[in-house]
Amino acid sequence: MSLPDPALRLRPWASLLLFLSAYAPLLLILVIKDYDPQQFFWLPQHPVFSAVILLIAIGSCIGILYAVRDVQSGLLVKVTKASNKSGEMFGYTIPYMISFLRIDLGDWQTLLSLLIFMTVLFVIAYRTQTVFVNPVLALAGYMLIDCTFERGASVTQALVITKVPLKSGESCVIERVSHYLYIATHSDS
Repeated sequence: MSLPDPALRLRPWASLLLFLSAYAPLLLILVIKDYDPQQFFWLPQHPVFSAVILLIAIGSCIGILYAVRDVQSGLLVKVTKASNKSGEMFGYTIPYMISFLRIDLGDWQTLLSLLIFMTVLFVIAYRTQTVFVNPVLALAGYMLIDCTFERGASVTQALVITKVPLKSGESCVIERVSHYLYIATHSDS
């Protein structure tokens, strides 16, 4: 049994960007919960840490949306089967339960625990290649499609991130991102 080509594994930095953008709404919730109405101009209780979190959340969202939108080339394939898997993006909702807990951004034990928890989630997502299941992409109108497609005599089944629904029998241009992940740049519909 041959192992998958490591070159087809999503790069760690790209995976981290996807992961951070997927949790950007959670980071925003944590910053909102840190605001103190008693402070001058409603400043957060921990302004530096809140600013860093806010920059990470916004930067990762802008970065991932730009990267997905920037893909312009790829291979022409014919779709033989497609089913929407966007509902799997709700798997990210469980860690969002953290936002309902009282988290003090000034308590180093809480922050370290949260960092360890998020690091374990990232490693699991990276190793299982599920890091691309991203609710920020869903909010931007992208879908996750389980797709079987043909290119010449080759038949491949993979997940495809696309803004346009893919239908059986149509052709589309896709770009490979990792072993089982592609981005559709456009379709013939």
